Amino acid sequence: MKSLYFIILIAMTIPSRAQQKINLHPNKNLRVGGVNKIAEAPYMEYFSPAKGATARDVTILICPGGAYTALADQHEGIDVAKYYNSFGFHAFVLRYRLNVSDQSGARFPDQYNDVTTAIRIIKSRAQQWNINPEKVGILGFSAGGHLASMATTMHLKENKDAKDILEQFNSRPAFSILVYPVITLSDPFAHQYSREMLLGKNPEPLMIDSLSTQNRVDKQTPPVFLIHSRDDKAVPLDNSLLFHEALRKFDIPAELHIYNHGGHGYGMAPKDEMLNTWPLLTVKWLEQLGYKASK
Repeated sequence: MKSLYFIILIAMTIPSRAQQKINLHPNKNLRVGGVNKIAEAPYMEYFSPAKGATARDVTILICPGGAYTALADQHEGIDVAKYYNSFGFHAFVLRYRLNVSDQSGARFPDQYNDVTTAIRIIKSRAQQWNINPEKVGILGFSAGGHLASMATTMHLKENKDAKDILEQFNSRPAFSILVYPVITLSDPFAHQYSREMLLGKNPEPLMIDSLSTQNRVDKQTPPVFLIHSRDDKAVPLDNSLLFHEALRKFDIPAELHIYNHGGHGYGMAPKDEMLNTWPLLTVKWLEQLGYKASK
């Protein structure tokens, strides 16, 4: 157990400066917004594999949580990117658009457009980062997990004849890692504030049902790794259970790891010798899927 703690701790000491910042919509005057009043356009930052790590041609797009009104972009973003960098993965941290309690910010489909655009940008510029466009996966925490689950289950198809180069690539991730994710937007298991920030105070029932992503799983859904804690009072465990059951129904390869403690929002939990096992488990899972470091 202690060895896992030191792996995470060492990974988190790697300098956190991103190599590149990519504006998602360079020709549009958009802002991230949210309670942190982020006055920048929605963007993502690229973190390359750590020096000394055997680089893989695999990429993970990371979606921090924050109830669609803030971004926990350090412990659910930058720290996570550095961890996977230490194993040779390429990583991007997504700063998607947010909302605020007075509804002056962004609502669906803005966040969905941000995450699908990010995936398409990565795929379209794969050669620049020396990655495989067919090995672009996604990871999300809490509300960022809901965003990642939308990307996992709601794919935009490619159009090879499109004039817009991004539209020549599909938005389907190769794999998905969801950590204490918001999945259902329906009561009684919904995280109501995330739902309000995404859809407004009085969303249509059909929209609630449509964006409860367990209802979106089908045969095209990629493999999924789920992490949740039994005592999560913010986003009930039932969210991951519902998603896992939908995956099982369609025979999608999936792992579900339930911890007996932890609550919500612990990120990689570097000081908890039980909770901090999940990041390495995902690395081993990805290797079983065939995403191994080249020799």
